Amino acid sequence: MTISPNWRARIGYAAVLAVLAYLVVLPMVRLQMLAFEDGAAGYRSQYGRFDIGVTLRTTVALALGSLIIAMVLGTLLAFAASRLPAKLGWLRVIPILPIVMPAVASVVGWAFLLSPGPGYLNVLLRLLPWWSGSDSGPIDVYTVPWIIVLTGFGLTSFVYLFVSSGMQNISSEHLEAAQVSGSSTVGIFFKIVLPLLRPSLIYGGGIALLLGLGQFTGPLLLGANTGVKVLTTEMYRRVSESPSDFAAAAAAGSPLVIFGLVLVLAQKALLGNQTRFVTHGGKAFAPSTGKATWATVTIVVFALFALVIPLMGLIIVSLTPYWSGSLSLSLLTLDNFRALMDTTAVVESVLTSVLTSLGAVAICIPLGYLMANLLVRGRRFRILALIADLMTALPLGIPAVIFGVGFLLTYTEPPLILYGTRTVIILVYIVLMLPFSTRMQMTAMLSLGNTYTEASATSGASPFVTNLRIMLPLMRPTILSAVALMFILLTHEFAASLLVRASTTQVMGTLLFDMWQNGSYPLVAAMALLMTAVTTIGVAAAMLVGGRNVLSKL
Repeated sequence: MTISPNWRARIGYAAVLAVLAYLVVLPMVRLQMLAFEDGAAGYRSQYGRFDIGVTLRTTVALALGSLIIAMVLGTLLAFAASRLPAKLGWLRVIPILPIVMPAVASVVGWAFLLSPGPGYLNVLLRLLPWWSGSDSGPIDVYTVPWIIVLTGFGLTSFVYLFVSSGMQNISSEHLEAAQVSGSSTVGIFFKIVLPLLRPSLIYGGGIALLLGLGQFTGPLLLGANTGVKVLTTEMYRRVSESPSDFAAAAAAGSPLVIFGLVLVLAQKALLGNQTRFVTHGGKAFAPSTGKATWATVTIVVFALFALVIPLMGLIIVSLTPYWSGSLSLSLLTLDNFRALMDTTAVVESVLTSVLTSLGAVAICIPLGYLMANLLVRGRRFRILALIADLMTALPLGIPAVIFGVGFLLTYTEPPLILYGTRTVIILVYIVLMLPFSTRMQMTAMLSLGNTYTEASATSGASPFVTNLRIMLPLMRPTILSAVALMFILLTHEFAASLLVRASTTQVMGTLLFDMWQNGSYPLVAAMALLMTAVTTIGVAAAMLVGGRNVLSKL
């Protein structure tokens, strides 16, 4: 019996989707089944707690507060970047750079600066007349408002990516028409730019809201000192306590899963027909020909707070034998970095982070290409394309910590016992990066259209040859940008890694967390700088291969 090419493709896609279902859906299903066992004992245990109301309110406040900060700053930065003079165009990459700095590094950097006792900025503020006489404060970074502020700062770069991308699609003819009509820069921003940015704002806002709801790093590192709890830290606590309560952990994550799914559907409904917002056909969004001093100052001030100041906190503490509010040049030493290099666990954690990240990226790129191809060109397989669309979007709507708990539950039991191995870390990384790999390559395929594939097919080339010799070379910049983005995000990954790691299999972020818990603050600072350096080297390698514009294509 001969199988037609159409059916071979159908069977191939179905097999890949079955593997993805095992990776993406099974852990979620097992968690929910466990939560509903024994008459929903998991839900009764989690939501019968006396402090559950405070936990839910804090989770919502963190999500909404950080969303507002990220949306305002991200949109302002994108508009400022679009108004930069041509000679300062390189500043447009600065709002993306905070993504290169690990979230754990940024959080501990601010903790070293704004801790109410020995925080260096607090010490300086206490020199002012109205705050003198106190040995604590005036800022307490361990409180909910400051956790919200720092989270919002961390999400700003993601919003900037979406909004700046949408801004590039706005024709300058709209702006020039408004200027000719006498509208000011502020008027153009509110009356022209913001309405045309609606798709980017809705999508970027939705992503930022999901990331805010699933925030784990800030609440865990900063909130533990003052008893601040959110749903994600509750999940970690339930799994970390002895004995582990997976059912209660699953129940704690359920609202986040449901809300993530609802938000993804709501985004599609709100956007509706996206062609209404397309303004191609005229001149591109042209850079300002004036000095645009306000735009330059806005980006520089953001870089100062998002990058320079927290890095300064890390550098100071990493060069001192202990963390205190006083500084002396005679105390400066490189002993912390020597100690890191002499510690076998640190070297192994760097190796594990790099190898697992590269392994996941190596699998995610072809997997994302297959899924993108199915979504864009697989009109013959509508049902498979619909399943692929949902499967690849699911990890974007569900916080990483939930996948971490799901993988911990799934892979500590037969048939695949992978707990404590690098393999399980790679698997969870693949799931987390699947949306990025698929969406970025799908966007590139859509922009290329069908002209090239149709011309290749007319010339007699097979689909395999067309993909290998036509599509892949044309998509090289996008693929390299996807590699850079995934490597950055994975070497930073902390939430899921903390759940699936073992004491003998650590990545950089989890080892830093152990040092933080042990109170080895100078080593924490040195480790955070090491993480930043490893990520920077990875990005530099991607720029070497893909050109200097790799980051700007994210």
